[in-house]
Amino acid sequence: MFDDEADIVIVGAGSAGCAIANRLSANPNLNVILLEAGGRDLNPWIHIPVGYFRTMGDPSLDWCYMTEADPGLNGRRLPWPRGKVLGGSSSLNGLLYVRGQHEDYDRWQQMGNPGWGWDAVLPYFRRAENQERGADEFHGTEGPLSVSDARLSRPICDAWVAAAQAAGYPFNADYNGATQEGVGYFQLTTRNGRRCSAAVAYLNPVRNRPNLRIITRAHTQKILLDGKRAVGVAWKGPDGAVRHVRARARVVLAAGAIGSPHILMLSGIGPADQLRKAGIAPIIDLPGVGRNLQDHLQARLVFRTKKPTLNDEVRNPLEKLKIALKYATSRSGPMTMAASLATGFLRTSPDLATPDIQFHIQPWSANSPSEGVHPFSAFTASVCQLRPESRGHLEIASHDPARAPLIHPNYLATPTDCKTMVEGVRIARKIAAHEPLLGEIRDEYAPGAHVADSDDAALLEWVRNSATTIYHPTGTCKMGPEGDKLAVVDARLCVRGISGLSVADCAIMPEIVSGNTNAPAIMIGEKASDMIAEDIARALTVSA
Repeated sequence: MFDDEADIVIVGAGSAGCAIANRLSANPNLNVILLEAGGRDLNPWIHIPVGYFRTMGDPSLDWCYMTEADPGLNGRRLPWPRGKVLGGSSSLNGLLYVRGQHEDYDRWQQMGNPGWGWDAVLPYFRRAENQERGADEFHGTEGPLSVSDARLSRPICDAWVAAAQAAGYPFNADYNGATQEGVGYFQLTTRNGRRCSAAVAYLNPVRNRPNLRIITRAHTQKILLDGKRAVGVAWKGPDGAVRHVRARARVVLAAGAIGSPHILMLSGIGPADQLRKAGIAPIIDLPGVGRNLQDHLQARLVFRTKKPTLNDEVRNPLEKLKIALKYATSRSGPMTMAASLATGFLRTSPDLATPDIQFHIQPWSANSPSEGVHPFSAFTASVCQLRPESRGHLEIASHDPARAPLIHPNYLATPTDCKTMVEGVRIARKIAAHEPLLGEIRDEYAPGAHVADSDDAALLEWVRNSATTIYHPTGTCKMGPEGDKLAVVDARLCVRGISGLSVADCAIMPEIVSGNTNAPAIMIGEKASDMIAEDIARALTVSA
């Protein structure tokens, strides 16, 4: 029945999966197989930081998901890029290293997930990190994941940071340290001017281990079950043949917030009525699979400037040549640019305990990274709500694994979410009205002066008509206690009702973190590897 076997089979070589494969294969007595639906990370644009302009939307690297029409966005559908390559989305993302707030993880623990409070997860963040600033109580320097300061600065971003301080917001040199609140500059997952994806960090150093096999272009079809125990994985290769790999100890799903619940549903694990509708016989009715979907929605304000910005540089062939030469000779300049340079974590009300919005400040402007920059000098002040109340869901469309699930984000479905986004737009305008930024701005291109700051309805309508994802889907295999009807995994990331099966990626988040999700995904992988190793050791002790 089985074509291959290992102690542990990991599905998905993304941020969490790479970390798990590295840590578990460090034990020479454990055999590990890592399955990745995409190919190797050979495309050079993956490794050049600014390459996300080229890789997002490329179907050879990106799943190219598309949401269903969303009522909260006036019926618009959004592209949802997700990595389909070694490194997963960490090979396509904007390279921003953000952990979230300490309170996020304490809240997870308070929701009935012991071992997930801030004090428990901080050691895993530190273990993962090689921080160029050096080690301290919040940061590590011995980990595989390089975290660096930007090798690029732009006056317009410096002006924004200064204007935000003039508007009354504090400067914060390390939003990943003692507190998140304030304005400053992003830290990046880069190493010597190149992207440090999860594959670069965790797989490249260990790919020659004899007990680790990395199989690419292996599209998982379903989990193989013996009764209610996971015993392996069926996957299809590029030749169209379906192969079966046995997992002697554990199957670990690390296919992301879309992939992991989709594979569970294809395997008969999920909402029973929905499975039957798709022609799948339910093995176990888990109504939470695909539910609890959360994402960060961003409203992108664009300000035209009096002086040139990166828009002008990349539209000029001579300047583009200079940019390329600078990167080739010194690994510096605009080609080292992450998705944003400056940031701010701010509160829309002084009554709030912690920041509820985040800014991404970019010295360029575009409708989307793949469409190219605007034909004028400008910068972008993108604002997102950190902890949306709205919850969406995934719906399996077919028993055919090649057909993507239906994605229903359900953005802006609560009054709090609507109010927070509107207040975020107002704060962006408030900062733009302070020097030294005010003197650099020609006019507001979007939403534009015709959208009055005093008109809540008009501001919200602009958000509904223009806001887009900031690429952080989470929560679709929720971690929670026994009494939580939507919980898919317990605090040890074991799937409820099925033995020998774990989920370990951003899908397990009970609530989305207050920031970008790559660093937390890697932390989840680090922590999951310890728990899985402990479970296997315990089982061996019992059997002996």
